[in-house]
Amino acid sequence: MIIAAGGGRRIGGPEALLHQGEKPLVNRMIDTMTEAGCARIVVVLGAAADQVRETADLTRATVVVNRAWGTGVGSSIRAGLAALDDDAIEAVVVVPVDMPGLTAAAVRRVAALPYPDALVCATYDGLRGYPMLFGRRHWSGIATLASADVGARPYLLAHKDQIVDIACDRVADGSRIDSPELMALYGLTVPPQRVGV
Repeated sequence: MIIAAGGGRRIGGPEALLHQGEKPLVNRMIDTMTEAGCARIVVVLGAAADQVRETADLTRATVVVNRAWGTGVGSSIRAGLAALDDDAIEAVVVVPVDMPGLTAAAVRRVAALPYPDALVCATYDGLRGYPMLFGRRHWSGIATLASADVGARPYLLAHKDQIVDIACDRVADGSRIDSPELMALYGLTVPPQRVGV
């Protein structure tokens, strides 16, 4: 699941509109998830959803639009989990779109425990980050506790003894783009936005 719904106040536009060169970052993330072997990809859009659909190739993904994107990432996680209606799916890997240093190797490491009772977090220098894997047995609890800008954190804190940490520092960059300086460092731009969703 790629969370790409935020308005991007700190970077000057919606994260889903970020481009690295000519290619939308959401397409790079879909490529990364596909290369990692993810069987089904859900992209949760929100801010500028129509413009993202026009500029990005989302044909390899199930697209969910979170109309409540302004309430924070918690509502996007709930929307994405609700879209995973196939009972054969036992776990979901979750990544934010604003993570250009993510690699298929990091996704594969986290996805190596695709069990219904698994909770897995990538770590970078000992700190938890993305990708994360949520086993199906945790989805209901995550959806219930997911809130505002902290997403699944309340659930993860309540179940911290169940989390498996997987070091990914040597295979990926866990940085998230939250400033114009980081955008410049990674060669990212946000095209002009139209008014509307």
